[in-house]
Amino acid sequence: MIFALRTTANREDQVMDFVIENSKKKNLEIFSLIRPHDLRGYIFIEAISKEEAEQAFRGVPYARGILPKPIDYKEIEHMLEQIKVQVNIKNKDIVEVISGPFKREKAKVIKIDKTKEEVVVELLEAAVPIPLTLKLDSVKVIRREEEEKDE
Repeated sequence: MIFALRTTANREDQVMDFVIENSKKKNLEIFSLIRPHDLRGYIFIEAISKEEAEQAFRGVPYARGILPKPIDYKEIEHMLEQIKVQVNIKNKDIVEVISGPFKREKAKVIKIDKTKEEVVVELLEAAVPIPLTLKLDSVKVIRREEEEKDE
């Protein structure tokens, strides 16, 4: 069953992070979380029951409540279409991680796997360089290696 959770606008990512943590801590049967980029103030929770979904967001800041009725998959299907994006990331690019536990960290690209849609990066601020494998949509380019050579 899919439930719509109302959130404070522009706080959807924070609510999702909290819901994920709650789900893990409480061992809830939450199957997926969906945050459509073109819909503000809502995230969707796929759970075994409404009670499980409510447990997942209980005590979460910026979570406003679940809509009374479950959402039919057909209502949100158009928001879930997989879109192939042209990859504009190159080796040695400096990127910012935009999701996950290393959010807002800067890193250097060391390898790109377009077939798996993954990128291997090394965090710039880390004392010891450790390669991290991330999804391509988890990073954004902030500086190109060629730009540094021009200066």
